[in-house]
Amino acid sequence: MGKPTGFMEYERLSEANLPVGDRLKNYREFVLHLTDEQAKVQGARCMDCGIPFCTSGCPINNIIPDWNDLVYKGKWHEALDVLHSTNNFPEFTGRLCPAPCEAACTLNINGDAVGIKSIEHAIIDKGWEQGWVVSRAPTARTGKKVAVVGSGPAGMACAQQLARAGHSVTVFEKNDRIGGLMRYGIPDFKMEKSHIDRRMEQMQEEGVVFRTSVFVGTECEAGINNMAKETISPEVLLGQYDAVVLAGGAETPRDLPVPGRELAGIYNAMEFLPQQNRVNAGDVLPEQIKATGKHVIVIGGGDTGSDCVGTSNRHGALSVTQIELMPRPPEHENKPLVWPNWPMKLRTSSSHEEGCSRDWAIATKSFSGSNGHVEKLNAIRVEWTDGKMVEVKGSEFELKADLVFLAMGFVSPMQKMLEAFGVDKDVRGNARAGTDDYKTSVDRVFAAGDVRRGQSLIVWAIREGRQCARSVDEFLMGSSVLPR
Repeated sequence: MGKPTGFMEYERLSEANLPVGDRLKNYREFVLHLTDEQAKVQGARCMDCGIPFCTSGCPINNIIPDWNDLVYKGKWHEALDVLHSTNNFPEFTGRLCPAPCEAACTLNINGDAVGIKSIEHAIIDKGWEQGWVVSRAPTARTGKKVAVVGSGPAGMACAQQLARAGHSVTVFEKNDRIGGLMRYGIPDFKMEKSHIDRRMEQMQEEGVVFRTSVFVGTECEAGINNMAKETISPEVLLGQYDAVVLAGGAETPRDLPVPGRELAGIYNAMEFLPQQNRVNAGDVLPEQIKATGKHVIVIGGGDTGSDCVGTSNRHGALSVTQIELMPRPPEHENKPLVWPNWPMKLRTSSSHEEGCSRDWAIATKSFSGSNGHVEKLNAIRVEWTDGKMVEVKGSEFELKADLVFLAMGFVSPMQKMLEAFGVDKDVRGNARAGTDDYKTSVDRVFAAGDVRRGQSLIVWAIREGRQCARSVDEFLMGSSVLPR
């Protein structure tokens, strides 16, 4: 490394945020990437540890020490090349990834990890600012045609890799805009959609064709913000293309079947979040779900729940309370026990900092209200012993609830699409396909991303999309030069 003692000389510097009062006034991003000099210093903290566990901790195996060193030396363009060699969309992961690479950083054993995510963010933003991110159209075409169903990070990564290999690629998306859950799930204040749009333009220059508002299957089913105006059957698709890649998201939400669930005012999170994204994009929604002036309850302690918190605060909710069934995690992980694995610890998001009451080990017993609308959430405290949940007698309580969002995760991809293709499914309802070749039980049909592995991270989706692209290329051509 260019600065072997940097990790002893410099402290970790996190990215700055705009003040809460300013960022609650709009839906713009508020995280400020590091300056060139700050990124250089943070890159110098990479300690030449010999075995870079950060690389194995990263699902796409980013070559992190190399780009850290290049940033320290001021070789930004080379750092961008190294970053793009493993990651098609660093602007997505640099904003949205929880950074398992940092949990695996050797410095994290007994100190503060290198700020890998912040350096990645700075590299890709500089790349766009300098005009270094350009299209890479193939020099020759293979004559092979591939259909990619789903335009989230898995579908986009797979499509881009296949197009660069010379194949003619068409991406089918059931919604009216490209991006999958990044478009209609991630709030704009975490990632503005212009980042998706300019990648789409790059991919179009490379030959990728995007078809929106098209559902692939025999019967169009309700999904996250489904705006399909056309349905194409699997038989038609397989008749027109040499291979088909299923790369849709896990869109079946986990429900809460308790008394009172039918009351108005109780919504799945993905009935709420996409609406605000559409409004931000200029759509007019006369019956938008609004948290303005309401007491909001969010059930579920993960990222989706946090996104509901941030959006509700921007609406002007009177109060926001987030509850979680599992016990409160520890403030700090036991590093000698869990490193280099992803630790279970208390995480406070920027949305929580904007205003939210949080509580743990709470089970929802029922909802109650009047005139068909929810007014109260009835709950009880629980204890966890040997992995079993036990209700605490006498701990029943109520929470005022004008609006309730269920953010408890997703259980499977869209079943009717999988059934239409006739692919085998695993016990969780995902398309059954291995990571050796990503082939399903149906000839010429592949599966990657959430549709194969279940609800997961954007970085895992990019990994699977890239690996699936190599497998498709090998299937079509007999061999492949695409990276795995």
